[in-house]
Amino acid sequence: MIYLDNNATTPLLPEVVDAMLPFLTEHYGNPSAGYDFAKPVRDALDTARQQVAELIGAVPEEIVFTGCGSEANNTALASAVSLLPDRKKIVVGATEHSAVGKSAVHLVGAENVITAPVHPDGRLDLDAFKAILEEHADDIAIVSLMWANNETGIIHPIAEISVLTAEAGLPFHTDAVQAAGKIPIDVAAHPIQFLSLAAHKFHGPKGVGALFVKSSTRFRNLLVGGGQESGRRAGTENVAGIVAMGAAAEAMRHRLADGVLHRVELMRDHFESLLRDGIDGFALNGSSTDRVPNTINFRITGVPAEAMLIRLDEAGICCSSGSACKTGNPAPSSVLTAMGISATDAKTSLRLSLSTTTTAPDIEIAADEIIKAAARVRAERPSGGVLFSS
Repeated sequence: MIYLDNNATTPLLPEVVDAMLPFLTEHYGNPSAGYDFAKPVRDALDTARQQVAELIGAVPEEIVFTGCGSEANNTALASAVSLLPDRKKIVVGATEHSAVGKSAVHLVGAENVITAPVHPDGRLDLDAFKAILEEHADDIAIVSLMWANNETGIIHPIAEISVLTAEAGLPFHTDAVQAAGKIPIDVAAHPIQFLSLAAHKFHGPKGVGALFVKSSTRFRNLLVGGGQESGRRAGTENVAGIVAMGAAAEAMRHRLADGVLHRVELMRDHFESLLRDGIDGFALNGSSTDRVPNTINFRITGVPAEAMLIRLDEAGICCSSGSACKTGNPAPSSVLTAMGISATDAKTSLRLSLSTTTTAPDIEIAADEIIKAAARVRAERPSGGVLFSS
């Protein structure tokens, strides 16, 4: 089996498993307890908070642990809306993850969600974004734009976006779930109030995430009850998951510093060149440069992704046609259609996402299988017909 769906989730690194296991066995105390048995657990939470903060250039007190990236996104938007009740609008990107888009609709209604368009390469249209801010600034509760897209890997110009938002006097949230651990992030360098993370996207476990809340930012918690997370998120902490998230953050911070992600980028580019040379009708979706190092999103003219995925699964290749959250949904990708790609072409698109655990032989074998699968699917086309209709 060759796993090429790391934007859906990543395997745990060995050091992450090693860090996590003691907190599933001997260190099982409740971190809120006052006795000595709980102290190693509290200390482990502090260490993990420091490790996650260091990955994004924050300070530990600015990290709130959550149950997942979606909870972090929902918390950021809900906090801003509740604290600015006279402002009824939320700005989101046209290619935003549903954890932001649906949360915005839930909070203010679809009629009050302003969608900032993107260019055909997937990057935010800054001129259109500026116009939105100029027209609606007095009515906007929060701006939420992702750092890197989950389907295409396209990176938005967060530095410019955050400055424009700050100049308009508005709080800014970025969903960095697909960026953290793949590219350098320094929240101290930008006017960012909220940033969301999910451990399982950078070799940590599922079911744990974090929300960066800038120290000067007004904040209202989503979950109420106990005083955990300094009163910012009620509920007994998932200690083993949080410890593992910290270990994963530490590991990825070192890998970024050591240039390991550059090796992933070189593998991705070689992979892409093999596919381009071996498949007629290959076309990249989005920018070839402004993307995270691990992601390829492409289409093959006339070859439906659904048929390809069946063939590739039979060959032991794990990949996807888009977000894991939309698996089984027959509708074309909203990310790709927002970029101006037709519904027909969107249905021929595949996403391949590598990680630091991907090897060069993986790439060679997978490229060969994808090329062969495309040829087989094409050979199965009905005479004079088409594989599908839009």
